[in-house]
Amino acid sequence: MEPVTLVVNGTTRELFVASHHTLLETLREGLSLTGTKHGCELGECGACTVLVDGVPILACLTLTLDAVDVDIVTIEGIGSMARPDPIQVAFGEHGAAQCGYCTPAMVLAAKALLDREQSPSEEMIAEAIAGNVCRCTGYVAILRAVAAAAESR
Repeated sequence: MEPVTLVVNGTTRELFVASHHTLLETLREGLSLTGTKHGCELGECGACTVLVDGVPILACLTLTLDAVDVDIVTIEGIGSMARPDPIQVAFGEHGAAQCGYCTPAMVLAAKALLDREQSPSEEMIAEAIAGNVCRCTGYVAILRAVAAAAESR
């Protein structure tokens, strides 16, 4: 076990991790941030997406030891029940979340896009969420939700 200091959702966290642990394992099991989902654990589905310095990454393919000295944001780090992020509101209003398993990753991918692009095209939105597999919605509602969130900003 090695000591690490991570900045997660704006809070500095100190913990011990095995050198082979992925960021996904550390977030879920070490920090109890279960919004980041286990999916394929092969980098294919995107369910484990988090933001690192504002860029979407796959936590299942990232070693925790490689996530030191960066700003990590999980779904728990954006919005709250009292003040949801506009993207979260739009997902609810547009029926973009059905089973909800892919939703945290989709929201984070959308956030990264909208943080760098105020008025993204549908093609840009589709490209931003392309790494996240959804088996429920058919993506149309998700595309509409992200576009609506962009308009509401």
